[in-house]
Amino acid sequence: MYDYLIVGAGLFGSVCARELTDNGKKCLVIDKRNHIGGNCYTENINGIIVHKYGPHIFHTSNENIWNYINRYSSFNNYIHKVKVIYHNKIYSFPINLYTMHQLWGIKTPEEAKVMLKEKRIDIKTPKNLEEWALSQVGEDLYNIFIKEYTIKQWSRSPQKLPCSIIKRIPIRLNFNDNYFNDKYQGIPVNGFTKIFLELLRNIDINLNIKFSIENEKYFRVARKIIYTGAIDELFNYKYGMLEYRSLLFEHEIINIADFQGTAVVNYPELSIPYTRIIEHKHFEIDKNFNNITIITREYPQFFNGENIPCYPVNDKRNIMLYNKYRKLAKSYPNIIFGGRLGEYRYYDMDKVILSALNCVKKELNIVKT
Repeated sequence: MYDYLIVGAGLFGSVCARELTDNGKKCLVIDKRNHIGGNCYTENINGIIVHKYGPHIFHTSNENIWNYINRYSSFNNYIHKVKVIYHNKIYSFPINLYTMHQLWGIKTPEEAKVMLKEKRIDIKTPKNLEEWALSQVGEDLYNIFIKEYTIKQWSRSPQKLPCSIIKRIPIRLNFNDNYFNDKYQGIPVNGFTKIFLELLRNIDINLNIKFSIENEKYFRVARKIIYTGAIDELFNYKYGMLEYRSLLFEHEIINIADFQGTAVVNYPELSIPYTRIIEHKHFEIDKNFNNITIITREYPQFFNGENIPCYPVNDKRNIMLYNKYRKLAKSYPNIIFGGRLGEYRYYDMDKVILSALNCVKKELNIVKT
């Protein structure tokens, strides 16, 4: 008999498994995929570490979380800087002083401040993504960087999406083109899979296992369950399916030293079916540029229950639906729900780790009493 069955070998489940095991608990980890690591999974192909489910850049301002993840791998000092190609012109992104210089010819932060004030549309209380973006940057920047990309990514008008989706992208009045504002940032040396191998070392793992509420076998193997899969799937979509956006990843090996000169290039135009191209060797800053590279094109897709649930659509309808599932989940006190699928929310990796550590602390206190 195990103390804990952990459903999902992604970041939340793996951190829980490690911490519980180190505190004397016996854990079994299962996952419906044929590998550990969830969407963070990386694979070495021809000497290049490939992010199989899109790029994952670890970033945090929490020193404790940075120290924690560094127990399991050293990190390089990769800094995430994105380029945008729109109508055959290359722009710096996220929006910064150089972006505005490219567009309007301005050269100083003061000029940028004046220009943005001129361009912004006065919307006192933005009700959706479009209104928020227009109130911050005006039509020119919105049309190039946000409008079409958002329609393509989410397959709906920006007028029907919440402001929260766009607020995490910075707008700067200086030449800082670092995508993130966090103090710590990098890619694990030898890829993310190495971290999961360390987190799950000497822990029992069963892959290619689909867990369901009717699967009595797995309910009998452990005293408690930590579930990190989709909450609606667990309950067989009793109230309907929660909406996600999915992605199709098209990987290609190319016999050339360098395809695009940087790790990520966004393509906002609706006429181009993919949203971005990733060139994986650029995540490894000391990579020898021999005559081979691997790129990945990302194509947004509807989530149909079979493909990968990537981004929760946190509009009013889906939040109401999720709350119904949360209420139902209270009928199962021996199941703990966690992670972005279990909680139906977008999580950065550092927040997932923090949430998992807090979950274990709470659980161990309950066990002790």
